[in-house]
Amino acid sequence: MVSNKVLTKKDYLRTSLRAFFLQNGFNYGNYQGLGYANILYPALKKIYKNNEDGLKDTLEENIEFFNSNPHFLPFITSLHLVMIESERPTEEIRSIKMALMGPLSGIGDSLSQFCLAPLFSTIAASLAQDEMIAGPILFFLAMNGILTTIKLVTGLYGYKLGTSIIETLSDKMAQISNIASMIGVTVISGLAVSFVKVNIATKYVTTIEGKENIVSVQEMLDKIAPKMLPVFFTILVFYLLKKRKWTTYQVVGLTIVLGIIGSVLGLIS
Repeated sequence: MVSNKVLTKKDYLRTSLRAFFLQNGFNYGNYQGLGYANILYPALKKIYKNNEDGLKDTLEENIEFFNSNPHFLPFITSLHLVMIESERPTEEIRSIKMALMGPLSGIGDSLSQFCLAPLFSTIAASLAQDEMIAGPILFFLAMNGILTTIKLVTGLYGYKLGTSIIETLSDKMAQISNIASMIGVTVISGLAVSFVKVNIATKYVTTIEGKENIVSVQEMLDKIAPKMLPVFFTILVFYLLKKRKWTTYQVVGLTIVLGIIGSVLGLIS
């Protein structure tokens, strides 16, 4: 069993600051999964102090695919740790984690890359053009100061929110988990039809009343069920990864081979 409430506020703050290490273990197999598990490691080690098997199992569970923004990550890790300490089921924790990574990634990327970075880089560049060393120093201090503050604030907010939810809504966590799962599936479905491109290049000519018309098979499919092929291909990839235990590199290799063969034969574009 997990020891209840062994983590202090300092542990949550330290975990929040460890969000700087999120990208250290990035790979195309599970993206930030290794970095995520590494961020949680000190806190998990304290929770599972006398339970090495529990620590090992929890780390293995959290090496799975993960991709979010490092600056808003502490909100997720704090909620995650609160739920572990409250002995919530693994599936509930995973649903919350997966549902939050997408929306917080969008918010964090927009704030850091399209708001703060352009703002301070413009000011810093202007100062640097006037041969003022304050330019790059300002950029470095402002960016890191604000992003570090965001990490600490979101980490503490995640801790407070998680604690209040567990204490007041523990009997409704299953419903919250189901809602989180639905949000996660919706986001992934949107990504599948937006980023997966599979188009049939086949066309044929029909003659109606002496006029030749070029008919596109892809246009016909789009009228019947738009984005049908990307969905089918995504299901195929899921099947290979989940059921057949293929590696990411095998799936990438298969995609490349199918793309080349289909393109050479004129079947897909």
